Amino acid sequence: MATYRGSSWKKARRLSFSILENGKELQRRDYAPGQHGKTRRVKLTNYGLQLREKQRIRYMYNLTEKQFLNTFKKAKNMDGVHGTNFLILLETRLDNVVYRMGFATTRRQARQLVNHGHILVNGKKVDIPSYNVKTGTVIEVKEKSRSNTFITESLEARVSLPAFVEVDKDAKKGTYVRLPERNEISKEVNELLVVEFYNR
Repeated sequence: MATYRGSSWKKARRLSFSILENGKELQRRDYAPGQHGKTRRVKLTNYGLQLREKQRIRYMYNLTEKQFLNTFKKAKNMDGVHGTNFLILLETRLDNVVYRMGFATTRRQARQLVNHGHILVNGKKVDIPSYNVKTGTVIEVKEKSRSNTFITESLEARVSLPAFVEVDKDAKKGTYVRLPERNEISKEVNELLVVEFYNR
């Protein structure tokens, strides 16, 4: 299945989870979409809970099923806790790091910036959103793109940044200082359910 390009608000309501991590999708209507309005939610089975959690994380990071599974398998070969390693690998994707640095308001927008060649990694253009960012990597907006209003507005709107990135907002340049810790990644997701889903 290709990357989901439909309404993220509908998907967020279906999953009862803010994909954009700001809660806006659920402010007006916190129930599932559909013509019948509020309906009684069916109690999910263990499999249903695991599947929903997988879908929440997959849509949050905007990955295809194949990309998601390959990342999960890669995390299995790393030392440490499988679920935590999986989330860290998702956080080290270039599109996600661009989002975390505040160059984009959403991961979708960050993915588009990378795809269109607006981002430089250690001085070289990289247009692959899944590029794995190593610690100490310098990420910056291309000189010709620094006047882009979307990037400027996004940086101005971002009040705080995670501790694992350092950003010079004026130069539109940032450094990926270190790998994130589990408590710095969304606390609303339960990666253990994803591990159970694939290991069932």
